[in-house]
Amino acid sequence: ESDTASEISFQFHRHKKTPSVGSHSSDMASVSSVSGSVLSVYSGDFGSVDAQGTVEFALDYDEKNREFQVHVSQCKDLAVVDEKKGRSDPYVKTYLLPDKARMGKRKTSVKKRTVNPIYNEVLRYKIEKMVLLIQKLNLSVWHNDPLGRNSFLGEIEIDLASWDWSNRKLNWYPLKPRSLSAVNGVDHRGVMSLSIKYVPPGSLGKWPKNPPSGEVHIWVKDVKDLLQLRPSGVDSFVKCYVLPDTSKKSYQKTRVIKRDTNPVFNHTIVYDGFHTEDLKDACVELTVWDHEKLTNHFLGGIRLGLGTGLSYGISVDWMDSTQEEVAFWQEMMLAANEWIEGLLPLRSL
Repeated sequence: ESDTASEISFQFHRHKKTPSVGSHSSDMASVSSVSGSVLSVYSGDFGSVDAQGTVEFALDYDEKNREFQVHVSQCKDLAVVDEKKGRSDPYVKTYLLPDKARMGKRKTSVKKRTVNPIYNEVLRYKIEKMVLLIQKLNLSVWHNDPLGRNSFLGEIEIDLASWDWSNRKLNWYPLKPRSLSAVNGVDHRGVMSLSIKYVPPGSLGKWPKNPPSGEVHIWVKDVKDLLQLRPSGVDSFVKCYVLPDTSKKSYQKTRVIKRDTNPVFNHTIVYDGFHTEDLKDACVELTVWDHEKLTNHFLGGIRLGLGTGLSYGISVDWMDSTQEEVAFWQEMMLAANEWIEGLLPLRSL
């Protein structure tokens, strides 16, 4: 079994962990996914026009149909692209960031010879609400050129996690120059739901000590909105290592869930041999892979640890947990014998 993305090869065996595997659950029905465009947010930008003017739109989420809706009303006082003819042929384009390719672009019709276009169109995305809330909406206005030499006229970017969803009214927003996040955004790879628990040595009984050494319990529940690599979906499984140990004793994996971009694993792994002080230097790495006969494709992962960059005094690149991952691990360390629930975005490793 080989993988298209390299695995961690750091070897350090001061504290080896012994795994034991828990129960599995039944499969979940396949969920269809929206195909996306692989074009860049700024593809075809040949213009050098300064952003100006405003755009009027409203946002809404249809709970019944699980659909995100962008109501594009109109624009005012846009920049003039063709100064000789005094004209612009504008249209509005939207992406969900950071993964602009995953959900694809949506765009309105082109309105010719106007800097005050009226659209009254709705751009729609089929997406789960909890996935939507970790994204940003990038809405940009463009001049359409017959030869494909489109010109950027301005944009607005909105963090959907902080958006007031009770506000369904049309509002005006000033168009701004390009944002760095739209250009350099990291792909959204899905969201993992899991729980973790630390059981300290001897905490479950006096004699004989139960457990004789500390245990870390990892309950991988499900993953939402995985990247769809084939029309039939994705055949995914989860790998787990407790770094710095990358031996076969540390390696565990779930079963493969076929043709499902929202797989339910319900898989529990227990690692023993943990002392409380090990929690500062160890890192639980969970990675999701698409299974194929000849090679597996990396889809995304998380690393649970303190993110200090050090393990037992040695500098390592895998101690790079995000703020969310660090907070999740710290909460486990502070609440012995309690399950800590989390919902963490998958990322490149």
